[in-house]
Amino acid sequence: MPGFSDILGHDMIKEHFKKAIEAHKVSHAYILTGESGMGRKSLAKAFAMTLLCEKGKSEPCMECHACKQVMTGNHPDLVFVTHEKPNSIGVDDIREQINDTIMIRPYSSYYKIYIVDDAEKMTVQAQNALLKTMEEPPAYAVILLLTTNQEAFLPTILSRCVQLKLKPLQDHVVKQYLVESQGIAEAEADVYAAFARGNLGKAIHLAESEDFRIMYDDILYLMKNIKQMNISELLDYIRKLKEDNRDIYECLDLMQMWYRDVLMFKTTKDINLLIFKNEYGTINEMSQKSSYEGMDKIIKAVDKARVRLDANVNMELAMELMLLVMKEN
Repeated sequence: MPGFSDILGHDMIKEHFKKAIEAHKVSHAYILTGESGMGRKSLAKAFAMTLLCEKGKSEPCMECHACKQVMTGNHPDLVFVTHEKPNSIGVDDIREQINDTIMIRPYSSYYKIYIVDDAEKMTVQAQNALLKTMEEPPAYAVILLLTTNQEAFLPTILSRCVQLKLKPLQDHVVKQYLVESQGIAEAEADVYAAFARGNLGKAIHLAESEDFRIMYDDILYLMKNIKQMNISELLDYIRKLKEDNRDIYECLDLMQMWYRDVLMFKTTKDINLLIFKNEYGTINEMSQKSSYEGMDKIIKAVDKARVRLDANVNMELAMELMLLVMKEN
């Protein structure tokens, strides 16, 4: 269970929370928005633990009775709102867990804190029920809504909350964490960090994922051999992607990263700028054989494949058209 200092990045949000605590100006309602895996829950828990900590500082002490209760998940004044239905938080969930209990004073601290995860799943009725509480909350109440998509909230909810958006971490921060805390080799950490686009949770997941490793090997094999493969081999390859149930968008991301490296090396000749440093030999060779015009066509073809897939064009057709451009340029 982390305090603020244990959470990587998100300095502006941590600063905002700390200043609010120090100035005794904690708002009654916050929205934390970010992709899953970016650390919304860690930030919310660190904020809750700091508010409930008996030392009353801007970092939790991790040692007092209250901090220990938060860490073991049984502090009476910290409520995690749950829901039975996987895809919706209903009006009864909000009424029973928030509205009916919020007027009961905190048991052991000054604050009483509610954390609603997946808050975008609240139905309109649930949001309206929550609004009643937000309009006149008791002084000790703090409600934290965690969401991947704040567009799902009513404007009236948005206007009553302090909105905090989690920004992606820089690649080098993610890479450093993977190397130092997870013991991952630098060259691999480069790929995971680039692929996760600043989402630490996603980077850790990729590093542990056997599926990603297999997809990575498959796509790299294709990238290195596509010029020698004939049409029927390419079609077999596409069929295999489909049979193995690969996430096609992830495959496209990886291809785009590969060609970005080829283009980057062609332009700069700087190995340090590569994501796929281990593949330096192949990338160098490809960058010499490819023209800028050809590279441009390939990168546009990957984008076009995405557009086609979004428009529900047959996956095999979209991939075939893209791979032919790669083969010819």
